[in-house]
Amino acid sequence: MYFVDNQNNYDASVNIALETYLVENRLVDEPILLFYINEPSIIIGRNQNTIEEVNQPYVEEKGITVVRRMSGGGAVYHDLGNFSFCFIKDDDGSFRDFASFTKPVIEVLHKMGATSAELQGRNDLLIDGRKFSGNAMYAKNGRMTAHGTIMFKSDLEEVTRALKPNKAKIESKGIKSVRSRVTNIEPYVDEQYKNLSTEEFRDLILLEIFGVEKREDVKEYHLTEEDWQKVYAIREERFGNWDWNYGKSPAFDIKESHKFPFGLVDFRFNVKGGKIVEARIFGDFFGLGDIQDVEQQLIGVKYDRASMSEVLKNIDVNKYFGNVTADDLVGMLFD
Repeated sequence: MYFVDNQNNYDASVNIALETYLVENRLVDEPILLFYINEPSIIIGRNQNTIEEVNQPYVEEKGITVVRRMSGGGAVYHDLGNFSFCFIKDDDGSFRDFASFTKPVIEVLHKMGATSAELQGRNDLLIDGRKFSGNAMYAKNGRMTAHGTIMFKSDLEEVTRALKPNKAKIESKGIKSVRSRVTNIEPYVDEQYKNLSTEEFRDLILLEIFGVEKREDVKEYHLTEEDWQKVYAIREERFGNWDWNYGKSPAFDIKESHKFPFGLVDFRFNVKGGKIVEARIFGDFFGLGDIQDVEQQLIGVKYDRASMSEVLKNIDVNKYFGNVTADDLVGMLFD
């Protein structure tokens, strides 16, 4: 495995562009580990409706950056007390297998005293029932990234103020608020780690994962100037672009959503003359395909149970959504 240094860049749009570049371009024949820390920002899942996930007036007041990533999953708040880890490699069929990727991180945290840290549910790392890490995945052309966050000393009040989570997700977990279910990992590590900066804590985890004692002994791939030019081109095209991060969302006649075990699915339709003329699908599910493929196949379909059932049964819904059947989706729309 190689480590890639992001050169102490704290811009979320650049860091996510860098991760995307490493996924979409096979630079080495081994897995890659990437760490980054972002200035205050909200990172939106690929299929989420940004306006419905963020407290927009507060985001604008505080100058919080909003960036839509390539992977599915939910919105997360980043600040200088939080760092992200990304394992990037060829896709060997391990998509949605979060346990295999979070295991080395959990093992390191156990060594550092946080012995109760564990993977729970589909993609969260918890300690004492509280979440300190959310994880997501993205795959393209035989390459994938499994990435997550570590809340070390984040401002937990800002998490509450900046995000506007879907009520169904909160209710499904039997909790009252975002603030009540998140924690920093700092209180749980041994005393010698509690007063470290986020960067110092991150670097110790780096040494532990590589099994070395000095930073210079970490096996590293050094990005070239040409690599960085391509990273910034991706940033301009996607992650620094308002249309990408927010997107235009027309008003819809029909809205049906459901919280499945694998994630929230939210269908929006405009229907004229009994047929779908516009379709958008939002949610925090982890799909291998581009959800726009499904949206396009729904255009022109009669909005009734039989017609929707017929078209959805000809789509690989497991690929695009997760562990669900066409009948499940039809039932969500019409039952």
